[in-house]
This record gives sequence, structure tokens and C-alpha cells, in this order.
Amino acid sequence: MFALHKTDGDARRGTLTTAHGEIETPMFMPVGTRATVKTLDTRDLNELDAQIILGNTYHLNLRPGPETIRAAGGLHAFMGWDKPILTDSGGFQVFSLAKMAKIKDDGVAFQSHIDGSSLFLGPKEAMSIQRDLASDIAMVFDDCPPYPAEHERVAAAVERTARWAAECREQPRADGQLVFGIVQGGCHADLRERSAADITALDFDGHAIGGLSVGEPEPEMLAMAAHTAPLLPVDKPRYAMGLGTPAQLVELVARGVDIFDCVLPTRLARNGTAFTYDGAFALKGAAYKEDFAPIEAGCDCFTCTHHTRAYVRHLLNVDEILGLRLLTLHNLRLYLRLMADIRKHIEAGTFGKFQGDFAARYTPTTRVAAQRKNA
Repeated sequence: MFALHKTDGDARRGTLTTAHGEIETPMFMPVGTRATVKTLDTRDLNELDAQIILGNTYHLNLRPGPETIRAAGGLHAFMGWDKPILTDSGGFQVFSLAKMAKIKDDGVAFQSHIDGSSLFLGPKEAMSIQRDLASDIAMVFDDCPPYPAEHERVAAAVERTARWAAECREQPRADGQLVFGIVQGGCHADLRERSAADITALDFDGHAIGGLSVGEPEPEMLAMAAHTAPLLPVDKPRYAMGLGTPAQLVELVARGVDIFDCVLPTRLARNGTAFTYDGAFALKGAAYKEDFAPIEAGCDCFTCTHHTRAYVRHLLNVDEILGLRLLTLHNLRLYLRLMADIRKHIEAGTFGKFQGDFAARYTPTTRVAAQRKNA
């Protein structure tokens, strides 16, 4: 299922085998919350060289409903995607989106954020929905506390997550479906250790570092990821949920993480922000009105090989849907190119140098110099 081929420091190069194909790690999953990666279709995703996408149990349970997707033959058939899919359990969304969530021993009672209807989601329900979705990787249902949270609150979440994970472990699965456990613990090192011991004892197919990217400062996020990763089995994949920026991905790979997902490349594209190897910049700015260079020199995405900053900026500023699509194509390709570069450097034993060079080059926000001539 998971083969670890090479390490370079703590960075790992592996292959994860699923029912719908192999995934080369480290890897990034575009987020397809409602059975679509926003503004793109499955042909785009294949051309971007996406290996796997992520779907959301909470949202798909509300609309169109697991019965509809089951009748279609599963999520792959429903959306016309023949590569792997990971579905999260909906736990994070229950605590972050739902109205009036009330935690019970067997799950969470809450009101839909759409129409206020009363709903319930627990280990049995989350695994049943994911069984109907027939994803390649299903995530256990967990308790994800906010940041900041007192030690007592996080300790209760760790205990509840372990209990719910054990129940998830016993539920029926779709054919070939893998199940990953989730380690909680917030920014408390002792609770991370307790949770990792509880979850790894259940012998899941892989493990996630959950409860990060919930508002904590970046240094704390990186510290907790670095503390947690070595507590997880060497021979199973490690997944950092909901992370992160390009620079964060490089640093997390350096700390032993294999799998990532994040809404940033698609969400910020819809806000007019472009990612490059030098940093992110606001493409809507006036400086790019007559800039006829590609968004990033050397990028092989459709946008950069066919269009200029000036053109994409124009589309964004006149609210043309094509602008959102073109910038999303570029941002996702940037993330996927980055992961491919990381894999090559781990294989070559040069990842440490790559990490240092990338950190020196990348700034979170940067003003990319405008170019008045074609480049």
C-alpha cells in the first residue's frame, strides 16, 4: 500500500497505492469540496497532472446527498474522475460551519448552515457516507477544537477522537477503501503524544496531523507538525490536513510529511492572487495593466503558455469567469510543480539545498516587477 523509496533528512519519497491508482509522494491534493475543484473540470485536472483530489463528506451529505452519489455508482462516476479521491469526514466542518453544534458521546448534533435543519454526524454516519461515496481514502470522524483552546478542552477532544476513531475502524468500507486516523492535540505537545499513541495503536492505513491551520501562528504550526510526525509509523503515509502556502509545504516536507491539501491556490485565485516561486502577488494591481509577460516565467501551465498578466488582470477586473479559471489553473499547477520538484530533489539527495534556496527566494507577498514587453 505505501512504499517508502528514499529519505533525505526527514523528507520522504514514497508511493501510495489505492484502488484507483498509485500516488507519488510528497503530493498535494486540489480541494474538490462539492465534487468539483472550483472553476475547473476533470480534463483540466488531468492536464495539470493532479494525482488525487479531495471531497468533503459534510457538504456532499447535504447536497446532493449520499443516496444520489451511490445511485450514480460512487463519487468517481458521479463527477467523471477516474483517479484517486480522498474524502474528509466532515468533523472540521461540523465544528466550523454548523450552527449550534452540540457534542454527544456518539457524535455531534447540529443545524445545517444552509437551511437550519437538524442533523447528526458521528463515527457511524461519517463512515457510512464515505462508504456511499466510495472514495479511495476515508478519514475518521474527529473532534477538532479551535485555537486557542484550553488544555482541558483539547484533552477532551483527544479522548473523544480516540474513541470515535476506534468506532470508525470497525465500520464497513467500500471495496478497496483505505482509512486514515487523525491525531489531534492542538498546540500541546503532551496531548499530541497521547493522541498519536492512541491513534497509531489502531493500525490505520495512514495517519493525519489534524487540528492545525485553525488560527495558530505559523511557528506553532510548524513546531507541532515537527513534534507529531516522528510519532507516526515510518511505513505509513503522513497527511497534514488543510496546509498550506508553498513555503509551508516545503518546510512540512522537511519535517517528514507526505500529503497535503489546502484551499489557498483556488480560493486566492478567485480573489486575484497569483502564486509564484518568488511569492504571491495581487494580479489586479494597476502595475500589470500593460504587462505582457506570463504570470510566471518558465511555468508550463496553459495560462502562462497562452496568456499574459495583462490579459488575466483585465478578465479579473471586469469580472469575467475566465479570469478565475485561468488564474486557478496557474495556481494549482504551481503547487503541483512544486511537489514534483520536491520529489526530484529528495531522489537526488539535494532536498536540503532546495529547502534553503526556496526559503531565501519565497516571500509571502511580493510585488512582481512589471514587464512592458513580451517575455
